[in-house]
Amino acid sequence: MSSETVRADWMRDQVFLLRDHSDFPVVMTQPHGVSGADLLPMSLIGCALWDIAAILQKQRQPITALQAFADSERDDEPPWRFKKIRIRYRLTGHGLNEALVKRAIELSENKYCSIYATLRAVVDITSELEIVDG
Repeated sequence: MSSETVRADWMRDQVFLLRDHSDFPVVMTQPHGVSGADLLPMSLIGCALWDIAAILQKQRQPITALQAFADSERDDEPPWRFKKIRIRYRLTGHGLNEALVKRAIELSENKYCSIYATLRAVVDITSELEIVDG
């Protein structure tokens, strides 16, 4: 089992400096930084895109752009638990093979993405795909 440590330092007021296990900084505050709640869906789509890009590059798919958007629904009362996350993947490329793209997404969501694997038991996660020729 691997182990990693991330860090958060309070800077002042409601400003925090987060650092990943490689010491990369992220500022968590509002309005000039990321909100803590946004980090969860951002981590989910970042993890998924990481896998999808790697898989499609190995398959030599001609990707020119790769995006994901996460729409979240949360409880109205504290602790504002995430109930649903809908991921919209948008891939752009010249002659992308839709079956290979769908397979890459399936592999990320069901095998490789640790964030997806952790959340899917407690959050309703759905996804959809748009392929743009270009």
